[in-house]
Amino acid sequence: MLLYLLLAISLTNVNGQIDPGNVTCRPTQTYAFIKTAPKTFTFSPCPPSTSSAHCRYPLGMEDGRIKNDDITASSQWYETTGPQYARLNREEGDGAWCPAGQLQPSDVQYLQLDLRQLIFLTVVATQGRYARNSGNEFARKYRLEYSRDGHRWISWRNRFGSEILMANINTYDSVVRDLHPPIITRFLRLIPVTDAVHTVCMRVELFGCAWQDGLTAYSSPEGQTMMAPGYPITPLNDSTYDGALERRKLSGGLGQLTDGVIGQDDFVQRRQDRLWPGYDYVGWRNDSLGPGYVEMEFQFDRQRNFTSMKVHSNNMFSRGVKIFTSVSCVFKLHIISEWEAEPVEFHTVLDDRNPSARYVTVPLKHRSATALCCRFYFADTWMMFSEISFQSVKWVVNIISCWLQMSMPDYCTNFTSILIGCLVTIILLLVVIIFLILWCQYVCKVLEKAPRRILEEEVTVRLSSSSDTIILQTPPVPPRVSLDPPYERIFLLDPQYQDPTALRNKLPELSQSAAASACSGGYAEPDVTLCTPHQCFQSSVPHYAETDIISLQGVTGSNMYAVPALTVDSLTRKDISVAEFPRERLLFREKLGEGQFGEVHLCEAEGLAEFLGEGAPLPEQDGRPVLVAVKQLRADATSNARNDFLKEIKIMSRLNNPNIIQLLCVCVSSDPLCMVTEYMENGDLNMFLSQREIESTLTHANNIPSVSIADMLHMSVQISSGMKYLASLNFVHRDLATRNCLLDRHLTIKISDFGMSRNLYSSDYYRIQGRAVLPIRWMAWESILLGKFTTASDVWAFGVTLWEIFTLCKEQPYSLLSDEQVIENTGEFFRNQGRQIFLSAPPLCPSSLFELMMRCWSRDIADRPTFHRLNKESNIMDR
Repeated sequence: MLLYLLLAISLTNVNGQIDPGNVTCRPTQTYAFIKTAPKTFTFSPCPPSTSSAHCRYPLGMEDGRIKNDDITASSQWYETTGPQYARLNREEGDGAWCPAGQLQPSDVQYLQLDLRQLIFLTVVATQGRYARNSGNEFARKYRLEYSRDGHRWISWRNRFGSEILMANINTYDSVVRDLHPPIITRFLRLIPVTDAVHTVCMRVELFGCAWQDGLTAYSSPEGQTMMAPGYPITPLNDSTYDGALERRKLSGGLGQLTDGVIGQDDFVQRRQDRLWPGYDYVGWRNDSLGPGYVEMEFQFDRQRNFTSMKVHSNNMFSRGVKIFTSVSCVFKLHIISEWEAEPVEFHTVLDDRNPSARYVTVPLKHRSATALCCRFYFADTWMMFSEISFQSVKWVVNIISCWLQMSMPDYCTNFTSILIGCLVTIILLLVVIIFLILWCQYVCKVLEKAPRRILEEEVTVRLSSSSDTIILQTPPVPPRVSLDPPYERIFLLDPQYQDPTALRNKLPELSQSAAASACSGGYAEPDVTLCTPHQCFQSSVPHYAETDIISLQGVTGSNMYAVPALTVDSLTRKDISVAEFPRERLLFREKLGEGQFGEVHLCEAEGLAEFLGEGAPLPEQDGRPVLVAVKQLRADATSNARNDFLKEIKIMSRLNNPNIIQLLCVCVSSDPLCMVTEYMENGDLNMFLSQREIESTLTHANNIPSVSIADMLHMSVQISSGMKYLASLNFVHRDLATRNCLLDRHLTIKISDFGMSRNLYSSDYYRIQGRAVLPIRWMAWESILLGKFTTASDVWAFGVTLWEIFTLCKEQPYSLLSDEQVIENTGEFFRNQGRQIFLSAPPLCPSSLFELMMRCWSRDIADRPTFHRLNKESNIMDR
């Protein structure tokens, strides 16, 4: 078994090649607008999702990863214009591939590429023969043929039925054409087309990524047409299917269910590209299929161990469409095998409240197969799918099958070379494991001796200890709706990054002070040599970069603001100026949570409005009691915790802004010490948005909680206004996110810092060595790697917060990356070689606002806008 596991994690595939599923994306600089891929490995499998927008990696014509032996042609004019010279931007030989003789309109000459594995092909780029300014031949048009098996060739057509792609108008410019729909293929032919007699020559590059599903064909009943009174005629056929249609059944091909295009919630709405209503869906009517289910069969390139199937389904129940009520799948181990008797069954939870289309994940319980047959049972009149994808593990199954079935050439090509490669890999892995064990033991000894000062009051930036985590006792909250991409193709970074100990070796080298601080679980001191526009925003107060920073640990486990030490010193020398509220007027209603040294309660404050007088920051009560949040220090708290509590009161008392949570009063004349703050009845912004849909006539008609684009813009303005105020005081928040933005009934936002202490958001924080807890998905690269927290790093977090707002908080930032991969991505920002991954533009986000987000994520601090500028630009967009 150990041998099989080691074989399973080796990097060789069944063809003896390096498998792209284990390769990190390493970019080149071919095109600024097309993603880049590794120069040393086969193909990149690294898009955030398999769609034309993301899967745009060069496949290797230009850089030579596609070998000469894999490039053939129907003919060539000369030896020096052979197919091996058809590489984009290269000038070898006579500068391009040229078929023999002049091309007639009726001729079919082709350049053929063998990609060695199934590829999701999205873009083709072409050039003519430049030949250092001596060439003048190019193709004005071409068409494509493709094959997944090398035998059956299919002519590509776009979504309007045309086969022709426009190509070049000169010999030197690259013309890039997106393929709609994309192609899933191993073999591709480029066939130049001419209207008159011409000599043509071509250079090409292909763009796409490895087809990780391994799905080679699916079969299903033909899609049907919906004709409902009051609605347009809606064809729900699989219009791009490239297999056969016989007796109203599709077989042997792929189509819209694998094109990476997600269907809309309202399937009758016409898309911007002028396609007909319902184009993105394949749909069936219940009463036209006698058994009450749709049966689909799926064929794969090899035997796989299936973990799950994801089906994107429409759920517009007002039009008789719902997700399937259940599904039953049977499996076939080999092509020549019988279907296994034991099925996998899954029952869905039907939703009659939310009409949004959604992914339904069907667990497949690690069943091994080369084919699946699934029956999807109707829950209403119609059932409509737009995408189906599979998640599987293929290594153990393939290699064990090859071991047990050496007589079957289909499974065991080059078995001897595979075995030798695996054994060599095992030996190398054992050496690496032994080295890592010894290295880890050494590191652990060093870390044990490191000073543990994370809770002490120092002049270095620290985050709060995980030992002081609050546990909230809140009513159950529905789980966040996941907006999963059509295919879960998360690119695997170096496997070492899965080990946090090994991860530290991959981070950029730090200065001695920073490295020493990092080893002790803390952070380096702020850079006191520079003063950026963010740090020099206001000259009337000490600048962040010019002073030491005090980081206070909140008694309830929350992460207090990082505050200039001079500010803390000046506040510490003053008496508390906040009014003392009579303790007996606080009526405790609910304990919200607790930490190591204190508790948080929801209370009614009798007579608080009269006590505070006019101008008090209290919500409209409408005759109801005033609700407040009360932090209370435990009687057994340490003296350090007591001092921090008093300092927290003094700092909070200085904050006075309509978009910052405000301290109202205190009870400190006797124990236990208490501070009373505003309570926001609508909760936090993350929870508020995740439970809503974008405003539309549909949400109004069905009474669905919704929010408008104007509302979201106004929220953004308020957050920028509150952060502008904090920046003017040189306060650094360090944990800006929607979970730390609270709302009242009028959607007024107030920034707080309680998110870290809430159990609900524990997955938003990354624990380092079991102590420090970091919101790494919102942090600037310099904060993670160098320990620098400035107003500029808050600007970075503001950009991520905007991204959350305009995705309605339906998914976590970088949801397709693990925590270790997020940290590695910050290393790419540090190295600044064009390999860093940015958050993609939310569908609801105006382009001007996304440009603003991208500026917030600038690598260089000086290039990021100030909060003063952000607030100004947000206000302009809000008008």
